[in-house]
Amino acid sequence: MSFAPRYPGLASSTTPHSSAADPAESEAVYCLEQGTRLLEEGDVEGAKTLYKRSAEINRNASSLFNLGVTHYHLKEFDEAIAAWKESIELQPASPDAHTNLASAYIVSPLPRPDLALHHLHIASSISPEDPEIAFNLAAVLEATGKLEEALEQYKRSETYGVERAKMHIRNVSAKILAQGVQSIENSGKSDK
Repeated sequence: MSFAPRYPGLASSTTPHSSAADPAESEAVYCLEQGTRLLEEGDVEGAKTLYKRSAEINRNASSLFNLGVTHYHLKEFDEAIAAWKESIELQPASPDAHTNLASAYIVSPLPRPDLALHHLHIASSISPEDPEIAFNLAAVLEATGKLEEALEQYKRSETYGVERAKMHIRNVSAKILAQGVQSIENSGKSDK
């Protein structure tokens, strides 16, 4: 199972309280935009420095989201988790922040699939037609042995256009069938 952070929330240049006349706000926006440019060019450390500066000037969901992305790329999972948690506190309805947080919980040295599932369920409820969220939710459900739920999510993912879900639907269906056969065999042995 592999996850990668989602980027749709990168570098929003305005905030609810932004003002072109506020020099600090202008610097925060500039840092956010330049950080995104550096990230797109592959300079993750440089982007992190700029996102960190933006968050110091104006702590908002966008700066924290993007800071989390850089921490994730640098395998600084605890820091990524902290940044995305704070981003979610400021903007709870961000499916991308919840999805990224779930990803970090899965790939961190001490995986927390329970917390990943929690955040993927939230992301799915916020954005029910997002095929990648459904696919990621299915993958974690499958990994935790919740095969019936995983099958349902893989089917949702396929319905919304994730082609690779078909293979997973077949694999999970086969696992469910094998469990059924094993259960029948075990109950037959106990009857003897």
